[in-house]
Amino acid sequence: MQVTVHAPAKINLTLDIVGVRADGYHLLESLFQSVSIYDTVVAEKAAKGEISLEVVGQPCDCPVEKNTAYKAAKVFFEETGIEGGVHLTLTKRIPQQAGMGGGSADAAGVLWALNTLYETNLTTSRLHRMGAKIGADVPFCVVGGTVMVTGIGDGLDPTFAIPPCHIVVAQPAEGISTKEAYAAVDNATITRRPDHEAVKRALCRRDLHALCQQAVNVFEEATSLAGVADIRRKMESFSPLCSQMTGSGSCVFAIFEDEDTANACVEALKKDYATAFVCRPCDGVMIEKE
Repeated sequence: MQVTVHAPAKINLTLDIVGVRADGYHLLESLFQSVSIYDTVVAEKAAKGEISLEVVGQPCDCPVEKNTAYKAAKVFFEETGIEGGVHLTLTKRIPQQAGMGGGSADAAGVLWALNTLYETNLTTSRLHRMGAKIGADVPFCVVGGTVMVTGIGDGLDPTFAIPPCHIVVAQPAEGISTKEAYAAVDNATITRRPDHEAVKRALCRRDLHALCQQAVNVFEEATSLAGVADIRRKMESFSPLCSQMTGSGSCVFAIFEDEDTANACVEALKKDYATAFVCRPCDGVMIEKE
């Protein structure tokens, strides 16, 4: 049997840092949303103890053993005690070092693929606990959809789906490491933060306009990347409901109700940026068996 899993990227519709634990981990409050650009994992059984990974699509410089997809396979076999193996083929489409959770999506895709391949019937809760051993965003990527995330990424509160919309994404040439981004937040004076009670009310009412009024990411103010600001200026010329950086950077998104306007915005961005596309809100992973 061969299992194919399409694992979606994410954006942070809101993102606030609300504290730091004694061990140095930052505590966040953030509304995560899965979006319709996918990395694809194909899993086939291999000999006992064998885990192999082939990455195609976008180039990937990290060693196989450090790839989140490989790590997820190791965690799955260790946690379940299954004496099996797997050959993984990973097709990368989600922009890298972008704040869109590509590596976390890959890990989640592998966990779901192995759960299906080995017919273990593990619950979503069990899988996202496994995911927490791999990375902070993996538990969300296991669940997917529209989720309020708290703690260090381990608090998950699925909520009402956001209304249908068109999401334009673009990536500047410059970037920033996650470590540098958190250091910038620690040293910055943040002047605006999202009101998550207002976010919850907007989701209950399915009010996209009210939701977008709370679209704030504290990393954007703290890091002040010139490329992010330039993309936002271009996006704002098309009058989106909101625009902002996602995650710790550096991709930027804008939300539109009108598809034609979203497409026009993308075409304008493509003149200056290699990565620019339109996507939509979506649920979690999609699984195919052959």
